[in-house]
Amino acid sequence: MLNLKEILTVTVILFSVIDILGSIPVIIAIRKREGEIQEEKTSLISGTLMIAFFYLGQSMLALFGLDIASFAVAGAIVMFIVAMEMILGIALMKDDPEAKGSGSIVPLAFPIIAGAGTLTTILSIRSVYSELSILIGIVVNIIFVYIVLRSSPWLERVIGTSGFSVLRRVFGIILLAIAVKIFKSNLAL
Repeated sequence: MLNLKEILTVTVILFSVIDILGSIPVIIAIRKREGEIQEEKTSLISGTLMIAFFYLGQSMLALFGLDIASFAVAGAIVMFIVAMEMILGIALMKDDPEAKGSGSIVPLAFPIIAGAGTLTTILSIRSVYSELSILIGIVVNIIFVYIVLRSSPWLERVIGTSGFSVLRRVFGIILLAIAVKIFKSNLAL
């Protein structure tokens, strides 16, 4: 039986962790650099990563001798690099001419959408909510991600160049703070 309250709770938890609205400046920057974002591919890969990690996450990490904290720190480092690019207006991750279009996968699908925060949250909520509620929450969030990705050219026109520049730096600082928080909360002292 569907528990709508539980589904809504899981959906809101994942929505706040994924923070696709806060990622709009990153999405626009990747679209400018790559020329396009493959919305379907990005959404499909993000959703697949989340569902696969839901079922196999703890086993995959254990197979490599990793714990959730190490995985979260690695994701936080990538988020830190993306945030520095946004704040400073520089490119730390160099484009590979052979890999045109890879921005839809790295850093967008992983670690921005299906990043360490999202994946560790999915593992954490397994003990509290039903499998069906979590899977529905993931699907609802991926649909919303797709809608935001699809409407990013329109959002860019509405925001404008100067507005985009300000937003990119503001959200870069927020992304940096999230990366530091993830790093700090998972650092073994």
